[in-house]
Amino acid sequence: MGHITTLKAADGHEFSAWETESSHHPYALIVLQEIFGVNHHIRQVCENFAEAGFHVIAPALFDRVQRGVELDYSAEGVKEGLALRAQIPLAKTLLDIQAAAAVLKPRKVGIIGYCWGGTLAWEAACRTDDFAAAVGWYGGGIAASRNETPRCPVQLHFGEQDASIPHTDIAAIRQAHPEVELYVYDDAGHGFGCPERSSFNAKAYQEAQARSIDFLKSNLNP
Repeated sequence: MGHITTLKAADGHEFSAWETESSHHPYALIVLQEIFGVNHHIRQVCENFAEAGFHVIAPALFDRVQRGVELDYSAEGVKEGLALRAQIPLAKTLLDIQAAAAVLKPRKVGIIGYCWGGTLAWEAACRTDDFAAAVGWYGGGIAASRNETPRCPVQLHFGEQDASIPHTDIAAIRQAHPEVELYVYDDAGHGFGCPERSSFNAKAYQEAQARSIDFLKSNLNP
């Protein structure tokens, strides 16, 4: 099982992170939270990847404005999470992500994120040289940053019925980056990979999880 650890970013900011690994962990992975914090679901995501052979760190990205954030999957939780996210500049968030990656080096490090974290995984792939592979699940801000260029292989996952990410956004990403592996899941909405949300879709989750693990391992081999 995982544990809480403390990391320090390049600007001196100290923050918490969830770290977990199994007895056999040849692969290194950063997991990026949704706007609900490093909550029960994100910790379980980390445990699932640890069981698949990854040494995992999930940085608490809200610590720059409020520590210990674990929000519910509710309208109020969304409102609070969006307010917290708005207070943190992208550059500062990337410093925290890079600090987490530094712990796992010199191994090749992968990154995967969900919702806000999905967008951040894309930004980290485009704006840093820390990662050998990046995966984003239903990252709503990727289309707006589609003119950026990833510095590592990228795989993206979207739900066909995601009301918050228009089909035109997905098409724009495809057009801008035909080299990116991009999957759209029928009958799946936003947050389809979270069993704690009403939008959970077991079939889409299983397919996306298998593809994510295969993609990460193929790019993180020593």
